[in-house]
Amino acid sequence: MIKEFKIGDYVEWKAEGARAQGAILKKVVTPLRFETQTVHASQKDPQYFIKPITSGIIVVKKASALKPIDEKAGIAAKRAAKVLKDNLKKPAVS
Repeated sequence: MIKEFKIGDYVEWKAEGARAQGAILKKVVTPLRFETQTVHASQKDPQYFIKPITSGIIVVKKASALKPIDEKAGIAAKRAAKVLKDNLKKPAVS
């Protein structure tokens, strides 16, 4: 059985050969258009809008592609992503 997620739950999924993590923003149970794709969601096969921790670009994923993660792990990943982003903004000192 596919797990049901709630708004605010932290999840992870496979993305381009790596694992991505994010927080559930909204559950979708009817078909709709999102940007350039059609989301084929239903009551039996819901999909979720997710805000990834690293990029912040909203994605849509099927429940079957998502794995729940502990909230502490999600918060730790969010902090690590912020530190990485902040370090990339700093100019290199010669």
